[in-house]
Amino acid sequence: MSYVGPDFEPPQPRRSRRGPLTVALAALVPGVLLGWLVYETVGGSGDGGGSGQATVRSSPPAAPSASGAPTDDGKEPSASPEPTASSTSAPAPASGPLKGKVVVIDPGHNPENFQHPSEINRKVNIGTNWKECDTTGTSTNDGYTEAKFTLDVAHRMRTLLEEQGATVKLTQDADRPYGPCVDERARIGNEAKADAVVSVHADGSGAGNRGFHVILPGAVDAGAADTRAIVAPSRDLGERVAGRFVAVTGSAPSNYVGDGSGLVTRKDLGGLNLSTVPKVFIECGNMRDSKDAALLTSGAWRQKAAQGISEGIAGFLNR
Repeated sequence: MSYVGPDFEPPQPRRSRRGPLTVALAALVPGVLLGWLVYETVGGSGDGGGSGQATVRSSPPAAPSASGAPTDDGKEPSASPEPTASSTSAPAPASGPLKGKVVVIDPGHNPENFQHPSEINRKVNIGTNWKECDTTGTSTNDGYTEAKFTLDVAHRMRTLLEEQGATVKLTQDADRPYGPCVDERARIGNEAKADAVVSVHADGSGAGNRGFHVILPGAVDAGAADTRAIVAPSRDLGERVAGRFVAVTGSAPSNYVGDGSGLVTRKDLGGLNLSTVPKVFIECGNMRDSKDAALLTSGAWRQKAAQGISEGIAGFLNR
């Protein structure tokens, strides 16, 4: 199934297929309709602000790659600087419904990655194959970078989750020269024994491709990668995040991947392959589409995005 809202073009015709992922979101229709009603009332652009194939984003923000699905892959432990305390932890409130829960937020990319091409282009082992340590990310046509977007949403999420008592750690907070590489991003969540990890991204697909999608880990058992134990809980986490994201932001699931379900399973991302705790990625929209870019560059909409993702995490932790 797919969701259609204001100024949102419906998915192109596709093979009839009603898999379990689409069915899983069917119960969200009332919430989706309410989200669209709010969207119609207040407008989609706020205050002004993965394609179907894996993409490579290795150019500076001034000239980002035309594609933007996360190309996330690891790091050798000694290859990039270790995160400082400020990037990985913050004190949690004494009480709240999420007291005792650990959440790791992984803001995709780093604002300074483009200044370190040799470091971020170095190949690392993600279990299934070798891929780049990290990428620069994409940007809007006006130059608002994915790295700035992901940090902003991560900060908003941290505030919301800490208010509920969770201990929140960030994999990076623009406090290191580049990275961390994606295997280290996975390792931060693993070593924190996180109850949930969400990696925040925005896509860089073609104009006309709109909407969000949540990326789930597939079953991988190769080399250092073994996701078999986290596939089911990660799917639960991803479905809850997708559902609340629809309801709170009014955004529709991607019209170019996921068959309208907003859910995609992949086995080529090191941050998922190397995780031993429940983890998903979310591509919050397509920065290269002008209508999605108007949302992504809106502080009011980014607050809704942070709220939707955080509510999905809280629902998963309180299940």
